[in-house]
Amino acid sequence: MEFQLGIGTRKGLFLARSEDRENWELSEPKFPMEAVRAVALTPGKIHAAAVNEHFGPTIATSEDFGETWSEPDHAPVAFPADTETALEGIWQLVLAGDVVYAGVEPSALFRSEDGGETFELVRGLWDHEHRPHWTPGGGGQMIHTILPHPTDSQRITVAMSTGGVYRTEDGGKSWTASNRGISAGFLPDEEPEFGQCVHKVAMHPARPERFFLQNHGGVYRSDDDAKTWKSIDGGLPNDFGFAMVVHPAEPDTVYNFPLVADVLRFPPEGRCRVYRSEDAGETWTALGNGLPDKGFYAGVLRDGMCADARDGIYFGTRSGEVWAGPGGGETWHQVAAHLPDVLCVRAQVV
Repeated sequence: MEFQLGIGTRKGLFLARSEDRENWELSEPKFPMEAVRAVALTPGKIHAAAVNEHFGPTIATSEDFGETWSEPDHAPVAFPADTETALEGIWQLVLAGDVVYAGVEPSALFRSEDGGETFELVRGLWDHEHRPHWTPGGGGQMIHTILPHPTDSQRITVAMSTGGVYRTEDGGKSWTASNRGISAGFLPDEEPEFGQCVHKVAMHPARPERFFLQNHGGVYRSDDDAKTWKSIDGGLPNDFGFAMVVHPAEPDTVYNFPLVADVLRFPPEGRCRVYRSEDAGETWTALGNGLPDKGFYAGVLRDGMCADARDGIYFGTRSGEVWAGPGGGETWHQVAAHLPDVLCVRAQVV
């Protein structure tokens, strides 16, 4: 058994492998000096979305864990000419069976049925009447969360900054805003139909009607297929942050990395702590065995935390550290340090 990580940073992709999740072998950077914002791992294949300052965004694939790469001779993701829109970046790659979804900036969803060689714009979301009113968050205006339903291919949930949560039940032809109960304290109407700055949403395939959400101020859970949301941040030291991850085998167990506030994006008291709830957010426990206990002022971005299929939790920081927490985060081991700013971490077991 081997544990593998894809670590996307502002200056390239790093690949790590380990047999025990304590000792890691780290690769040299792939796509050096290119921002890698999204990575998808499957046994035998890696998809990496990189942005070259001169040639723009692309998606590269490797079938030998990064030894060699292939790229299409065309832009795999591109807006149709009639949209009069240019692609600024790819922020999410999600595989659902034979389909690959891409969430991009500006906020749009693309779909591929040929393994990621070519993508088609999901017009139902692009043509939504709300789209002209979506605005950029602090990191831009993008779809950063894509959650296909595990058994019904017609049902997909997406989230964006700034716009909120949207859902389709007809394969993308029509979409409904699903933000009831999520606050938007920066707007005159603090609970609008849409316009919330949602940072990340997580769902466990065994409980597809339940979602966990980190907002720009507020942590929420929905138990009714995202129709309504309720606050679950009562046991957290702060309600601001970006990451939200569900345990791979326990649908009631969820992980969060709180920061002080949007104007002070540091871990509380300068302590590096992952918070875990084992009762769907009713109570929270700080996990820090092996993590820095003081003087730690780096944040974790929305895709900087993930899980593997064997109860391992991982996160990467904006100061270039990557940590692995086998056993659901009971103890932590450093995977890497001194990397560029970590944008995303993805894990798999082979």
